[in-house]
Order: sequence, then structure tokens, then C-alpha cells
Amino acid sequence: QVQLVESGGGLVQPGGSLRLSCAASGSMFSVRAMGWYRQAPGKQRELVATITNDDCPNYSDSVKGRSSISRDNAKNTVYLQMNGLKPEDTAIYYCYVRFWSLGDYWGQGTQVTVSS
Repeated sequence: QVQLVESGGGLVQPGGSLRLSCAASGSMFSVRAMGWYRQAPGKQRELVATITNDDCPNYSDSVKGRSSISRDNAKNTVYLQMNGLKPEDTAIYYCYVRFWSLGDYWGQGTQVTVSS
């Protein structure tokens, strides 16, 4: 059983920064990728950033240049540093881990609100 716990969300002013963390516990063998999705009210869940097991990152166009994803394999933790936050970044951010054979596991989500 794999569990993911996100942290680091909160209220931030436009232009500010946040660092989201996602700690995974349980069996973490054969991980293909880890990353973040987000879902804003009334919108579909969308990909924010992913990082493969060989540390290859990928970003959505909406956050590219403003965000950085990284992982600490020793801690089974993935991070999302977001800078230059905009009101349209307001959403619930969900961490996920994708296994080669077990599919995807998801965290419960952490709220990010960008507002003055």
C-alpha cells in the first residue's frame, strides 16, 4: 500500500512563491514517475509537472518558467517550487506516483490560493 501526503499549500499574494512537498510511504519499487496535477473549481484536473525516475522533468505551458519540480529518492519525496504565482494558479494540488505495473496512486490534495 502506498500513501502520499502533501504539504506546503496555503494563501499567497500574487507574485509570491510556495513550495509544495509530497512524501510517499510504503512500497516504492518500480516507480515510473512522480508529479503534480491541479484542479480549480469548475475545471478539469490538469497536469502541472512530472519528473521521471531518471529525473527528467516536464511542465505544463501554464507553469513553465515559473516552477521547478524535484525529487529526493532517499526520502521518497517530490517537491514543486512555484514562483510568480498568479490568481489563476488557485487550485487544489494533487501529488501522484506512477508505477510501471501498479498504476497511479494519489494524495488527498493541498489547497493553493493566490489572492491579495
